Amino acid sequence: MRVYSSNSIRLRINSFFVLTKPAIIRTLLITTVPTMFVAEEGTPSLWLIIATMVGGSLAAAGANSFNMVLDADIDKKMDRTSNRPLVTGAITPKEATFFAFVLEIGAFIWLFSFVNLFSAFLAISATAFYVFVYTMWLKRSSTSNIVIGGAAGAVPVLIGWTAVTGTLGWAPIVLFSVIFFWTPPHFWALAINYRDDYAAAEIPMLPVVTGLKETGRQIVLYSVVLIAFSVAFFFVAEMGIYYLIVAIGLGALFLFFALNIFLNPVEKNAARLFHYSITYIFLLFSSMVVDVLL
Repeated sequence: MRVYSSNSIRLRINSFFVLTKPAIIRTLLITTVPTMFVAEEGTPSLWLIIATMVGGSLAAAGANSFNMVLDADIDKKMDRTSNRPLVTGAITPKEATFFAFVLEIGAFIWLFSFVNLFSAFLAISATAFYVFVYTMWLKRSSTSNIVIGGAAGAVPVLIGWTAVTGTLGWAPIVLFSVIFFWTPPHFWALAINYRDDYAAAEIPMLPVVTGLKETGRQIVLYSVVLIAFSVAFFFVAEMGIYYLIVAIGLGALFLFFALNIFLNPVEKNAARLFHYSITYIFLLFSSMVVDVLL
């Protein structure tokens, strides 16, 4: 029987925590909770917010864990991911796979019990899409990997909406589109700075296959569509003028950073867009909460 020291136990707990990609989960929650305020047209019950956050976090953690299991071979080849727990051997693939299944089963049971069946179904469907369509198929075979695969990251807004209303409509679909078109510029900006890593792992990310100039052009195109959907949400969801002003202002700055990459596709400009894109999504969705509560 294997005996673990206290330090070893802490290391393993931390390794399982890292396996879930907590930074990604945090971003998903940033979009889920504000969506619930818009769907409620006010403040949802605290319990419903907590229940949705817990269930969504479990589902995302499971999906990310499956992703790390399947990507362990390419993570070894990339400097950015070479310290992940499956690469270092802190966790075995069998342990990680079991952990991921437990998280997904727990997510479905939790959401079904404390939110509703529709939200539970959406959460599990997003995981299946992320694992089978993105991780196992598109990521290694197509420059459209993050475009199509990014749909999984847009599902949390649908979960947030259905948690409150039990249904879907045009407003959540437009919000889904906002995240869908935000994802490629966000990740392509990151990929520009890590294109050597992706090339070494033979991952066909856009900057590796088409070059920096074409990547910059695509970033601008997707940014324009992103801004259009963010403004369209004002009309579809009947938001207030506060949201509209914030959406236009944030979008203009997003486009500015995108154009900088197109005109001068250097790593410094890519890093600026990548970091701003995170701020953008946080402030855009926060403005929805403020607008609803005004």
